[in-house]
Order: sequence, then structure tokens, then C-alpha cells
Amino acid sequence: MKRIWVNKAGSLEEANKFEAEYYKGLSSEVRVETVQLLREMHFKSTGLKFREGGKRLRRVLSVIKQA
Repeated sequence: MKRIWVNKAGSLEEANKFEAEYYKGLSSEVRVETVQLLREMHFKSTGLKFREGGKRLRRVLSVIKQA
């Protein structure tokens, strides 16, 4: 049986704090599995092709010029 969590927050800041604490409490494996699940859901909803062999995060490199 799946458990469903509900939190009634009084403000956006309170909701963000609750969410951050919730995800900090999860193990790193569960957090990575959650990201993977969200990626797969995104691919399905946008119609993009999802490769089973591509089960990893994309590497992104940004060059930032500093003053």
C-alpha cells in the first residue's frame, strides 16, 4: 500500500521549507530514483523519445564570465 503525504502550509516559504526537509530526509538512492521517475514522466508527457540505455542525467557545462 502506498503512503500519501499531505502538508497544509500557511505560506509559500513554509511549504518550500517542508519540501526541502522532506527531500533531505530521503536517502541518496531514493532521491536519484525520484529524479529518474520524473525524467521518464517528462519524456512521456512531451512526446520525446526516451532511450533505456540513456538512464543518466545529461552533463551540462556553462561558462560564466566573472568580473
